[in-house]
Amino acid sequence: MDKKVGKVVQIIGPVVDVEFEEGHLPEIYNAIHITSEGFDTKIKIDATAEVAQHLGENRVRCVAMEPTDGMVRGMRALDLGEPISVPVGKETLGRIMNV
Repeated sequence: MDKKVGKVVQIIGPVVDVEFEEGHLPEIYNAIHITSEGFDTKIKIDATAEVAQHLGENRVRCVAMEPTDGMVRGMRALDLGEPISVPVGKETLGRIMNV
């Protein structure tokens, strides 16, 4: 699988816009991993977001699953190539999931 790497271009609350290279746009509902690796920030960012909309001009609008405090423009965003998933089976039987 070809790695699709983009960069954060806008953050408004839990909504994050990410720009990818031409022809490397992730599908809607794909998980995006955003990291502060390589950035000098007070708060370490290691967040997952879900693609909610294609905006055009090689940009997607995502909804972050963790707080975006400390996230800045230019951070690396990696398309994980699949939707966010929750494990099922004996390990989750009888558990309550807050999603």
